[in-house]
Amino acid sequence: MIDGLDPIALTHDPWLVALSIVVAMQGAYVGLSLAGRVGDAGGLRRRALVLGAAVSLAVGIWSMHFIGMLAARLPMAVDYLVVPTVFSFLVCVMVVGAAMLFAATDQPLWLRLGAGGAGMGAGIASMHYIGMGALAGSMTMHHAPAVVALSVALAVGASAAALWLCFEAHRQVLWASAIAMGLAISGMHYTAMAGMALHAAPGTGSQFHSTLSPDGLALTVAIVAFAVSGVFLAMLTPERREAGAAAAADQAGAGAVDEPPTERDAAYAVDAVARPAPLGGAGARSRKPFAALTVERAGAPLKLPVEAIRCVRANAHYTYVRDETQEYFCGLSIGEAEAALDPARFLRVHRSHIVNLDHVTAVRRAGDNGAVDLAGCGTVPVARGRLAALKRRFEAEQSARVRPLDAAE
Repeated sequence: MIDGLDPIALTHDPWLVALSIVVAMQGAYVGLSLAGRVGDAGGLRRRALVLGAAVSLAVGIWSMHFIGMLAARLPMAVDYLVVPTVFSFLVCVMVVGAAMLFAATDQPLWLRLGAGGAGMGAGIASMHYIGMGALAGSMTMHHAPAVVALSVALAVGASAAALWLCFEAHRQVLWASAIAMGLAISGMHYTAMAGMALHAAPGTGSQFHSTLSPDGLALTVAIVAFAVSGVFLAMLTPERREAGAAAAADQAGAGAVDEPPTERDAAYAVDAVARPAPLGGAGARSRKPFAALTVERAGAPLKLPVEAIRCVRANAHYTYVRDETQEYFCGLSIGEAEAALDPARFLRVHRSHIVNLDHVTAVRRAGDNGAVDLAGCGTVPVARGRLAALKRRFEAEQSARVRPLDAAE
């Protein structure tokens, strides 16, 4: 008992607890999935991805918090004050969005994960404690300082782990980053709840009367959260490109390297790469890689055969394509160039670089990341999360080249 007030025993509905964790993981999956594409995008699409990732994750975090509060069985009715509730959501959107945007940059790994994890964890914790301040009823609330620190540390640590799994590890473990992020959100919430003491206070009680039971209200919030995440995922997920027609047009003109294409041909080539296929490309013909890329040399357009390309480097919304002797300007973005090139020969080794495996001479570690040496093209940086895949591909290429020589001998 504190200051003569009666303590309130706090219990939770296990079904609503489970639902809150599922909602957190679902929001984390969509938010991190969209955030993982920020580094490959530019312009309006980049801003849309950041907004979609931040809102999806914030909706998941806020919904988990709200359902978690409904899971707590209190002996009195409570009101949810509008201003603190809305403010907690906005803080979460802004802080989490800024953290994911920073984590998608090319800053050093320790800085991106440290600052990004701290920012995201701070956003989760701020949302929780601001949201707790939105509760109004005949009770007083006390938080144990040690548990507050523990809950914040849990949110920061798990957020940093989720960002590493999302941006540095292989894309196949996106589900693991969603689980880590979901556990960070829900773990922070229930740890903080465990360190909270409620005491009944004399008063008139709440004027809040809902036509829905806590279970019904929690289910409604969960459905809305799933719907919001589904809308962002459907709108911002790129569908499979169908570039067969454009590839055929390039192949037809690949023999005349110095013959400049018309503006209509160049525009069609870009559009064919960027245009999404219906239903995500289901039932469409498999994409054929381009035989040549349209580039510019001294302001004059020409077609550069892909076998002559050593590497592709991103520059804002465009790229520079290099062969053995010089670098050319290309109107394609790095994502569009990746879609146009043969994945059996070209590999995206960095957010800003694609290399031709036929011209790789060495793969090595360089600090926290890696580097690849290209014949006649110098050194290209390799992201840490893609270094292992590049080494496997390079070793497989080397073995494939050695076996025919052994057979000939």
